[in-house]
Amino acid sequence: MTVTDTGNAEAAGDATAVTGYRGPAPETGHAHPAPLHLSHTGDATAAWGGVANTGYLNVSTLTVQQRAPREPAPWPHQVGVIPPAARSYQHRAETDRLNTTADGGTTTVLTQLLTGMGGVGKTQLAADYARTAWNDDSAAGGLDVLVWVTASTRSPVVTGYAQAGVELCRADPNDPEQAARSFLAWLTPKATAKPCRWLIVLDDVTDPDDLKGLWPPDSPHGRTLVTTRRRDAALAAHGRRTIKVGLFTEAEALTYLTTSLTGHGHDESADELTALADDLGYLPLALAQAAAYLIDTGETVAAYRELLADRTAILADATPDALPDDQALPLAGVWSLSIDRADTLRPAGLARPMLQLAALLDANGIPQDVLTSAPALAYLTTHRTGPEHAGEPDLVSARDAVRALSALHRLSLIDHDRNAPYRAVRVHQLIQRTTRDTLTPHQHDTTARTAADALVDAWPASERDTALAQTFRDNTTALASHARRALYRPDAHAVLYRTGRSLGETGQVTAARDHFQHLTETTRHQLGEDHPDTLTARGTLAAWRGEAGDAAGAADAFADLLEHMVRMLGEDDPDTLAARANLATWRGEAGDAAGAADALADLLEHMVRVLGEDHPHTLTTRNNLATWRGEAGDAAGAADAFADLLEHMVRVLGEDHPDTLAARGNLASWRGRTGAAAGAADAFADLLEHMVRVLGEDDPDTLAARANLATWRGEAGDAAGAADAFADLLADRIRVLGEDHPDTLTTRNNLATWRGRTGDAAGAANTLADLLADRIRVLGEDHPGSLATRANLASWRGQAGDAAGAANACADLLEHTVRVLGEDHPHVPIIRGSLAGWRGRAGDAAGAADAFADLLADRIRVLGEDHPTTFAAWGSLAHWRGQAGDAAEAVAVTEQLLEHMVRVLGADHPHVPIIRHNLAHWWKEAERAPGVSGNDRS
Repeated sequence: MTVTDTGNAEAAGDATAVTGYRGPAPETGHAHPAPLHLSHTGDATAAWGGVANTGYLNVSTLTVQQRAPREPAPWPHQVGVIPPAARSYQHRAETDRLNTTADGGTTTVLTQLLTGMGGVGKTQLAADYARTAWNDDSAAGGLDVLVWVTASTRSPVVTGYAQAGVELCRADPNDPEQAARSFLAWLTPKATAKPCRWLIVLDDVTDPDDLKGLWPPDSPHGRTLVTTRRRDAALAAHGRRTIKVGLFTEAEALTYLTTSLTGHGHDESADELTALADDLGYLPLALAQAAAYLIDTGETVAAYRELLADRTAILADATPDALPDDQALPLAGVWSLSIDRADTLRPAGLARPMLQLAALLDANGIPQDVLTSAPALAYLTTHRTGPEHAGEPDLVSARDAVRALSALHRLSLIDHDRNAPYRAVRVHQLIQRTTRDTLTPHQHDTTARTAADALVDAWPASERDTALAQTFRDNTTALASHARRALYRPDAHAVLYRTGRSLGETGQVTAARDHFQHLTETTRHQLGEDHPDTLTARGTLAAWRGEAGDAAGAADAFADLLEHMVRMLGEDDPDTLAARANLATWRGEAGDAAGAADALADLLEHMVRVLGEDHPHTLTTRNNLATWRGEAGDAAGAADAFADLLEHMVRVLGEDHPDTLAARGNLASWRGRTGAAAGAADAFADLLEHMVRVLGEDDPDTLAARANLATWRGEAGDAAGAADAFADLLADRIRVLGEDHPDTLTTRNNLATWRGRTGDAAGAANTLADLLADRIRVLGEDHPGSLATRANLASWRGQAGDAAGAANACADLLEHTVRVLGEDHPHVPIIRGSLAGWRGRAGDAAGAADAFADLLADRIRVLGEDHPTTFAAWGSLAHWRGQAGDAAEAVAVTEQLLEHMVRVLGADHPHVPIIRHNLAHWWKEAERAPGVSGNDRS
């Protein structure tokens, strides 16, 4: 006897199956035993009392009883078990949508899909719907047949249908596939048969292909409900209606937690429970397991939240030992099978590494460009999963990356909207957490640095869209919170600096300052006081401190930094030279324009020696030196310096270089400030044409040139033309930059100003009032731009006729500005001058004269006698002395002013004739006064 390779025997229901040998040994019980040889037998199946044999069977008597077909079960009849209701189950909006869709259907096909990520409660919603329908005993409602199938694979669907076929329509139990088909055929309505009201629930469909040939038929009396994480087009075909199941609302989450914990020794506040719900992302499954954990352990909600926030813990640490509500998996394992399946979808092996990248970014939205950037593609190429990708992997394309996102979306692991302009990819925070928990420390840090590289690579060089900029900053904030020290190893990552610059460039200067304050402290802690990144952070902090209004503080910070850099890097290091330049600039911004010019003159000599006269840093220093010479009062000297610099830049950089174009603009502006407003306008018109050709119409520098052209046209006498130009520019800046961009807000300010200068003072004031509200909303009430708008608003209200109101507004503004910026800030004297002027126009001429006398003394002390703003204070003092009745003093002050202006600006300067006219006026007034004779006139 020989028996080999037997197998595959299956029996059920008192049946017998044999694939090898069964019986007495061949050489016993027979006179002439015959040899027995069996080989390669198998595949025997028997059911319901039958016998199957593919080998040798020796029996003396074989009796097979064939069971009679079962009678169809009476209606109503249920096949399968509806899951029990979860503890503290509550009614949800999705239930109403499900019932509305079911009751309101007008076609014969009524198949509904409940889709959503794992853990949102799809099965519970379906179970509640099935129970409600089953228990509905109304004449119009109710069911005759209910079939509940767990549809995670094709096999249980076939088995469930087959069981229903056997129980309801006498299907052959020995052929499950045929029995399933018989059941589906039985569901099809027939003209002569009694209508059957049925509901088929296919719970947790994992693969649309599993339902090929198994979808219930169209029927006016039947309904099909499918729950699935999948979002494939194949599922939603043929008019099937999709209902997306989302997270709990805040109110639903609070009600659930309150109900679940009541009576278990937890007297937690609504605020604490709401915070816990937020920590868990309002995910029903997470809330259920959290409630079970709290009940089992007796811990407080605060302690549980601390556990969730602990970066050394994993999500599994916050899971109860016994899962509630017959749940099969702890929270950390809910999505693992979905990730595995997503990784098998084309392009295979990319879904998992893509989710790892997304897990470190902002759960509320990631720009698609970040996840399709060059660094992201390189990461996907290197970390692609699957043995077929071992060795030299194929390069992943941007299209591959988008398809990987689509695979994750199809499994409801992410939400991916390709048309979303900013936040194309959203991931639940707990999916992110479980994904991060699977990474080793090395994998975590590598992925974090890659995510940072991807952000920098995709970040627009010019932040024209404030909403997009905010999205990038949010992603950096999320990355920094997850990355721990990875962004500081081996150095501080560039994305940390890019985020701060983004804040400042979009007008949030105080936020930028605070960001760099934190970055400086963190970099110092992580890398040390002398690390180059720490020095860079200190310098950037100093600069934004100045931009936030503290120019003197910025200068002091750069002075301290310069000393440190000289000691660490040497006085010839480029970074040391840059610190000197910044120190000079902020000293100028703090009011010492002459000192800034002197410092830059010394620096220029040093830079020429170290870097050469053609180095870009040298050219930039010449630009800054010319500017501060102008601000120190020498507008003509500034114009001449820019003319020389422009010639040099054309030779070194070319006429189309952005720095060359900027120098042309500076030359035009300083020529305008010498009195040649029309010439400045013509120069900007030529420059604008050049910039449009080189940079394009929508480039920020081009738009800035348009603003300068409009300004100088207005200064040349065409106020209406300036207003029209700013109106056109405003429309373009809103289109290109957005309504809240700082440049857009500045354009609104300029438009109001020039409309006021056309004679519509009241309209200018109203426009500025609206602008002020927006600037406070966007920038905050302490921002220099908000303060400047308050000053302009006060001025135009005064010019509209409310001088007293303007004076009061200036007084309030002065107090605010001193508090925010300090008494020595350059804006403070300007506001003091405005306050004095409006007090005079409100009737207090003597008080205005005294205020201008004090202001003039401060101007001379800080800026010197020859500064343009000193001249302005001098002229105002003369005016208000005369208005107060002291014409002789007005003459004396005006004569002093005229002497200084002729000496500094020259007799041909446009302002000189104005002063001569004023002097003549006050002489006439003085001659009318008692005790003054013509012989006293000099």
